[in-house]
Amino acid sequence: MNGGGSPRTLHVFDTELNADTVEWCPQSPHNNILVCGTYQLAGSVEEPDAAPSRIGRLYLFRFQSSDTPLTELQRLDTSAILDLKWCHVPISEQTVLGMAAATGELHLYMLSENEEGNCYLQPLSNQEVGKECLLLSLDWSTGRKDCSEVKLVCSDSAGCVNVLSMCEGTLMPLSQWKAHDFEAWISAFSYWDTQLIYSGGDDCKLKGWDLRMDPSHPTFTSKEHTMGVCSIHSSPIREHILATGSYDEQVLLWDGRNMRKPFGHSLMGGGVWRLKWHPTNQSLLLAACMHNNFKILNCQSAFESPGMTCPIVASYDLHSSLAYGADWCHMSLDSKGPSPEAEVDHSPAKTEGHLRVHYESPTASFETSLEDDEGQYIPHDTPSSSSINLAISSEDEPSSCVLASCSFYDHILHIWLWDRIQSRISPADLC
Repeated sequence: MNGGGSPRTLHVFDTELNADTVEWCPQSPHNNILVCGTYQLAGSVEEPDAAPSRIGRLYLFRFQSSDTPLTELQRLDTSAILDLKWCHVPISEQTVLGMAAATGELHLYMLSENEEGNCYLQPLSNQEVGKECLLLSLDWSTGRKDCSEVKLVCSDSAGCVNVLSMCEGTLMPLSQWKAHDFEAWISAFSYWDTQLIYSGGDDCKLKGWDLRMDPSHPTFTSKEHTMGVCSIHSSPIREHILATGSYDEQVLLWDGRNMRKPFGHSLMGGGVWRLKWHPTNQSLLLAACMHNNFKILNCQSAFESPGMTCPIVASYDLHSSLAYGADWCHMSLDSKGPSPEAEVDHSPAKTEGHLRVHYESPTASFETSLEDDEGQYIPHDTPSSSSINLAISSEDEPSSCVLASCSFYDHILHIWLWDRIQSRISPADLC
């Protein structure tokens, strides 16, 4: 790992059900609001031979500067959740959250405030996108926060891609087509041209689509990934740049003007379930690497010299199960001294032995062996005195990032801080 700054845990929360997605709100003044979604199979005691149902829970949190950095505001029992995404811009002056559900439905929630000023989610709209399938991913077209027409794209377990529009809080289906032979794990907009969509599937293919053309013919099909493609993110800052990840444990960087070959690549040591570009720094890329925890890449070297590997500048290794959900906090924070130590459970029940799980997606449809005898990390080295004062920075180039990550079988959500100055990134790379 390049750089010397180790991430520091701020808070640990047990989600009880298997955690697979986490998202910070990108809209001010709600940048300190966080949601986490869960997915779990639940059997029936009365009918033990019946197929298990898929249940979930949606958590709403507030992150703050206090002895308890994370405060739970709300929990909603739902169907199993596969993905969560906030719209980057207000819709009819409301902050809106999208949820991809195992029922094949897309749910929208509106962020509201009660009389005491506490935030809560209330249902806004829902749309059945696919029958007898799971909705696996969603993305908004508003990544650059200047999109006049708000659209969503979703992908499902039947291999389909679905595009919908938003009109006064109501979802309107625009188009649907068969994009992949097996599960379409991921779909995403080009934030610079929202007529362009990318999708990745369990057929090991990355594809591009133009909404102005016949969807039966992709604009390109790439087989650069050798296993299922499960993560795609368009850079909101640097035009034409796209990052993709796969079960083949690679992160590939692409120039949207030339999708024949990627210009950057990195081996992550684990299947790359989610990728997130930093909201203000064009070079930093966050990766959730399934059985190899969470990594931050600095992609500047690949931008300057195509073909170069992107170095890992930070690694957060305090999860002991499949790393699925990860996101950057959109607030600017400054590190200014001591604050409370994170609460980490060291009970014997949680730390004895080595974790033995299958290497799989939340839908449990991708299986292979996962960990060796050193596969489980027991978080016994959490710093006892190196914490932070959580204050919003007034500087243009804040020195610290706060992130959230969640893992599956241990049903844990972590809030952590990465000090970029200690990680020795060059001044040109700081946001």
